[in-house]
Amino acid sequence: MKSDIEIALEAEMHSIRDIASKLSLATDDFEPYGHYKAKLSDGLLNKLSARPTGKVILTTSINPTPAGEGKSTVTVGLGQALNRLHHQAMIALREPSLGPTMGIKGGAAGGGYSQVVPMQEINLHFTGDIHAITTANNALAAFIDNHIHHGNQLQIDPRRVEWKRVLDINDRALRQVNIGLGGPTQGVPREDGFTITVASEIMAILCLANDLQDLKERLARIVVGYTYNKEPVTVHQLGFEGALTLLLKDALKPNLVQTLENTPAIIHGGPFANIAHGCNSVMATKIAAKLADYVVTEAGFGADLGAEKFLDIKTRAGEFEPAAVVIVATIRALKMHGGVDKNGLIEENVEALKQGISNLKKHIETIDQFNLPFVVAINKFPTDTEAELGFLLEWCNANHVEAAVADVFSKGGEGGIELARKVIESCEKKTSPLAYTYELEDTIEEKIHKIVTKIYGGSKVDFSQKAKKQLLQLHKEGHNKLPICMAKTQYSLSDDPELLGRPEGFTVTVRELRASVGAGFIVALTGDVMTMPGLPKKPAALNMDVTDAGLITGLF
Repeated sequence: MKSDIEIALEAEMHSIRDIASKLSLATDDFEPYGHYKAKLSDGLLNKLSARPTGKVILTTSINPTPAGEGKSTVTVGLGQALNRLHHQAMIALREPSLGPTMGIKGGAAGGGYSQVVPMQEINLHFTGDIHAITTANNALAAFIDNHIHHGNQLQIDPRRVEWKRVLDINDRALRQVNIGLGGPTQGVPREDGFTITVASEIMAILCLANDLQDLKERLARIVVGYTYNKEPVTVHQLGFEGALTLLLKDALKPNLVQTLENTPAIIHGGPFANIAHGCNSVMATKIAAKLADYVVTEAGFGADLGAEKFLDIKTRAGEFEPAAVVIVATIRALKMHGGVDKNGLIEENVEALKQGISNLKKHIETIDQFNLPFVVAINKFPTDTEAELGFLLEWCNANHVEAAVADVFSKGGEGGIELARKVIESCEKKTSPLAYTYELEDTIEEKIHKIVTKIYGGSKVDFSQKAKKQLLQLHKEGHNKLPICMAKTQYSLSDDPELLGRPEGFTVTVRELRASVGAGFIVALTGDVMTMPGLPKKPAALNMDVTDAGLITGLF
């Protein structure tokens, strides 16, 4: 089979004006960025307010493994399948970060014959949204240091500046840096550091804002650091929320593209799910729901991370509920959760599958706790055997779990027809409101404990001495009613990436708490999760090139 980039470059794309016309958009509802991309107008959501709202379908998965789950691929394939069944369907995805694109994980545009295109542009600079977020983030960092340099009227303690600079590439050397060296004219020396752009609070703010005014108000609330008296200092006190909003004005507009089968797709925002909230923008999802009968969207990594944050954070911010959930699983990944090494996955091993299925069972229980109907999508790989597929389908049937094999990688929308039919049926089964994991009135400790016990299946939460001090500070500042955004390894239900399958009785240690007041949540860091990842020994960038004729090669 051809590579993803080969398939994408051979795609017969429709002009973006034709895609917009398919959605009954007027010429002033979008702004073309070339032939195949467009920005949707910032007033479009308000303009569409009187339209009926379509059903939102959330795609999540089991805990990911190096074997791959193909969550984005299933999301795209399901959207294409819904259109093949003559429903008006759209897809809403996150924007890929250059960090994993150039590193190890790969892109986020789907794969095989279920991709969004132009894939090469989406996975690289796209419409410049992430660059705009990088610029706004680093502009704020410059404004803070400039304020300190020129008299420090707000009495910001240089030792307690919380705002870090960002870069959208994995660079471990920038995790901790010293700035302001070289004498009085070079600024005030202090320790600083970089995070990856997609972990910036500004990325989260962009994705949770409902409009331009909401964006500005959230930016104003950002806490950048503390005074010598340990009082918080905000962007509003510095006076730069207007300038930051200006830099993000165009980035706030969702991006319209298409799939290989010309199904409309909105791609906007891209926070990581292991260190941020892992969902595309509220505006993208809500606009898509006004333009289509069905919207297929995704949340990063497994249901313990992306889906929990989608349901406990994003739906609260956007004031909507999904109609159904798709839980993606693969035979390969389940066998790894059952103890098989990556190199042994091509061998049939029903016994390992039987052991690894405990991971899928926990994620099913998690989604069931939210009172949401769901379908398990078995994302088919060429190495899957009939015995393995048969066992998984029989297990689902015996446990009264709706399931369908999705062969969307090799067959596109046609390979997702059965899944699409079952998802439509599931959407009609939703009768009760979404049940959140915790109430906002719960204490910070209670919220984290409920996530750990109800979502992860753990038994206890320990807080480091640093986290305990931060708990007192957060309560003092009145931030204790905010939702929780857990920063945790994606590979395990626990905070230990080596504990695969379904570990039980474990303790999760919260080592640090950070208030993202503008975004509207508290980040709880666990394990050794880094907000600035590093590159692997052989980065994916080694395979990338461009020919003399401008043809891209090696991009997946």
